[in-house]
Amino acid sequence: MDEQTAKNQKENGTRKSLNKQDSLVLKIVLIAFLILLSFIPMSMIRGLINEREMTADAAAQEVQQKWSKSQTLIGPILTIPYFYQNEKGENKKGYINYLPEQLNITGDVNTQELKRGLYEIIVYNSTLEITGTFSARDLKESNLFPNDKLIEGATINLGISDLRGINEQISLEWDNRKLNFTPGVDPHSLVVSGISSKITPQQLFANDSIVHFTIKLKLKGSESIQFTPLGRTTKVAIRSNCQTPSFNGAFLPTEREVSPEGFTSKWEVLEFNRNYSQILKESPYRATTNAYRDITDDNLGFQYTNYAITESTFGVDLLFPVDQYQKSTRSAKYAFLIIILTFVVSFFVEIFQKKNIHPVQYLLVGLALCLFYTLLVSTSEHIGFTPAYIISALMTTLLITFYMIGILKIKKTALTIGGLLACLYAYIFFLIQLETYALLVGSIGLFVILAIIMYFSQKINWYNNQ
Repeated sequence: MDEQTAKNQKENGTRKSLNKQDSLVLKIVLIAFLILLSFIPMSMIRGLINEREMTADAAAQEVQQKWSKSQTLIGPILTIPYFYQNEKGENKKGYINYLPEQLNITGDVNTQELKRGLYEIIVYNSTLEITGTFSARDLKESNLFPNDKLIEGATINLGISDLRGINEQISLEWDNRKLNFTPGVDPHSLVVSGISSKITPQQLFANDSIVHFTIKLKLKGSESIQFTPLGRTTKVAIRSNCQTPSFNGAFLPTEREVSPEGFTSKWEVLEFNRNYSQILKESPYRATTNAYRDITDDNLGFQYTNYAITESTFGVDLLFPVDQYQKSTRSAKYAFLIIILTFVVSFFVEIFQKKNIHPVQYLLVGLALCLFYTLLVSTSEHIGFTPAYIISALMTTLLITFYMIGILKIKKTALTIGGLLACLYAYIFFLIQLETYALLVGSIGLFVILAIIMYFSQKINWYNNQ
């Protein structure tokens, strides 16, 4: 009888042990399923972030469309007609484009903010002075003399990418003579948008060696301002009140200074730094509808293209540092880490504190963690990313902490969970501020977290051994 009772007790103990083991495995599988289930709202939230970013971009484009888009200055370029013989010996009319000997651009670019709904868009007003020279040496080397008919119809062309940005009449001083610009450019020049002025033979050759020019213009635009180094020597000096410039293009400034009051920058580019010459001859057989016009020198037998000219542009982006969407996207990429760690900590609490947490309660905690990102995106549009992150993290942490107090009935444990969640949010915030060392710090952090989980997991009696 005693042996039978002992045998039954042993079987009951084994059965209970197996039931506990099965229950533990089932709980882990269920938690893993709930983690995967939480990724569904997270994918929707990532879509929401992308949608809000697209809305902000659309608002910026709408303002830029009405104000003026980014500006690119090309020129001035001197375009002169000439005659040449084709392969059949027939006289044909072509056009030759001369680039300046010296090109100097100085000016002030003052930015201002325009609002479109929730969004702030940076636009600018600029006051520019373009000075320089054309060399008569280049004209003589082109064999255009002495027939004056070859130079009738010469034009000086200034490329401006968005003509809506012109604020007032533009003056041209050509060798101490005042000339007027008209809208549009010579169709045979290297630019497709801008203004031009006719140059007579007397004006062109008034000086046997050097022709001086000065162009003053007030130009408005948005996002960026770009320049093209067409001179044998090109010098650009810009001053602005923008505190967050981003220098870009084919050449960086040789000098720059950025301060809370704005920035100053200087560029100097030589003709050897770019891949086109000072004299470009145009073929009459090119397609005029192509925005990137092919310019062929029939005498030399090779092509130039103004795509090479646009490739040599340089300048500065004048942007407001609106990065809340990029940072929100980076933050959302760590959502899996926060959800997994919160669920793992809750699971350990169940094991060590002998408390039961229902799967529905796990699911509600997961939804609260997902809602953090909707709070972050919506509030960052009004107050900026950093305050929005602090507020959203604080609200989410308090919500989950008080919820855990109600579930566990142990205030100390619930506060510990809340503290760990707050530290995790602080760690993620620190990570998304980093750029160069983000991967290194993130890898070390994950290693430490995994080590902590492994340490606590070894204390669990997975097989319920007595």
